[in-house]
Amino acid sequence: MQRAAPWPVRLGRLGFLCLGALLLVLPAPLEIAVAGPEGIPGVFDVRSFGAKGDGATLDTEAINRAIAAAGAAGGGRVRFSAGTYLSVSIRLRSHVTLELEPGATLEAAPHTVQAYDEPEPNPWDKYQDFGHSHWHNSLIWGEGVNDVAILGSGVIHGKGLVRTNDAPPGAGNKAIGLKNSRNVTIRDVTIQHGGHFAILATGVDNLTIDNLRIDTNRDGIDVDACRNVRISNVSVNSPYDDAICLKSSYGLGVARATENVTITNCHVSGYDEGTLLDGSYQRTVSYRRGPTGRIKLGTESNGGFKNVVVSNCVFDYSRGLAIESVDGGLTEDVAISNITMRDIVNAPVFVRLGNRARGPNQPPVGRIRRLSISNLVASGVDSSHGILVSGIPGHPIEDLRLHQVRIAYKGGGTAADAALEPPELETAYPEPDMFGRIPAYGLFARHVRGLEIDHSELSVEQSDARPAFWLEDVSGAAFFGVRAPRLAGVPAFVLRAVRDLYVHACPGLPDTRRDSIDRESL
Repeated sequence: MQRAAPWPVRLGRLGFLCLGALLLVLPAPLEIAVAGPEGIPGVFDVRSFGAKGDGATLDTEAINRAIAAAGAAGGGRVRFSAGTYLSVSIRLRSHVTLELEPGATLEAAPHTVQAYDEPEPNPWDKYQDFGHSHWHNSLIWGEGVNDVAILGSGVIHGKGLVRTNDAPPGAGNKAIGLKNSRNVTIRDVTIQHGGHFAILATGVDNLTIDNLRIDTNRDGIDVDACRNVRISNVSVNSPYDDAICLKSSYGLGVARATENVTITNCHVSGYDEGTLLDGSYQRTVSYRRGPTGRIKLGTESNGGFKNVVVSNCVFDYSRGLAIESVDGGLTEDVAISNITMRDIVNAPVFVRLGNRARGPNQPPVGRIRRLSISNLVASGVDSSHGILVSGIPGHPIEDLRLHQVRIAYKGGGTAADAALEPPELETAYPEPDMFGRIPAYGLFARHVRGLEIDHSELSVEQSDARPAFWLEDVSGAAFFGVRAPRLAGVPAFVLRAVRDLYVHACPGLPDTRRDSIDRESL
């Protein structure tokens, strides 16, 4: 009896042709993605490299081995499954994503257990504080990397980080430090107790920060000398420092602008640390200037700020919006819109051009121009400062527009307050309280060229003996449809060295047009 031939033989010529065609469409072995030790292509689980994730074992070396392996493979995802990973400095590599899965916590170890990477030398560190001058002394750091990401719904807990400039040897003072990098994404993670900076990005281009929750003991997000930045859907609680802060320091040895920035759909606050994350939103924090938790441009401003948009943001129990240029640099084309504020502990809007001149060769005074603020609503605003806008003699703030602004101040200012003369303080660190209480409850503007306020309302919760507006060395001031109550016998305006004033359709005030006013009240 004849045996059946093997199946390829039985297929004959047609069978061989079909089999050959099938083999042609299969991927060649060299094209198969590189897999981590657990066999998933492109995924490098830190546990496969020796990490324990038990909250007691120091997992730094295992984590850095996983990152190195992913980098050597041309890129990949370094995965942290549920657990607590105790670590000191973690070094990012290009084309690598850190992925914190639900239930994963990356916890900063105390430097007394193991030292963090040393802060790298910086010949320009005298022009900004220690924290802004170094990046390697972070829980996670990257320098000169590109196409990197930190993603996932896990937690970065900076438990062992310090918050001071004078960090002890071996200490880490940032949760995430990035320098001279590009194409970086940080998304969905929670950062708790982030040290001096939860995120410090310097010289980082194409930076996306989205859907973060940050509850920290100093600065939340600092973006310094960066281009093409998108910050969105972020909640930052930072009672002792700024929540979202743009800077342009001299930390890179060059005056580089921070430009092309959008900040949108964000919430900033100064609740007690930790109470944003636990949902209690407590407000017992004691701080000499009140809680911070604001959005700010400055103080470091050597390179200036250009093309910045802030929109759809909420301030709660914090300081107000601050735009500062005191170290030279050009700040221009800034648009701020759709802002709500509640329980603001100082000026709801603070714009300051000064001359601290911290930089090489005594940088000249900078400029602030083409600044637009619209659709801002605020209530429970402290009575010490209204909107506060101040340049310095010979260097005015230029082209400031306030449109549809409604601010309810606490009020209670006295006649003695109305007689105050705020000092110039050209070289001082810029904060609203540098001027003490302000002699106007609504707006104090000094050294300004081009000021327009329209369709706005300023009010007080209790009677205030100060005028609504104080203008000094201001040219080109226009008020259209502005409401501002005042006590009987108290002027609406105090005017000193004002040129080209126009007041129109402001309830309770006659239409006024004056070319020059030396010293007068209206």
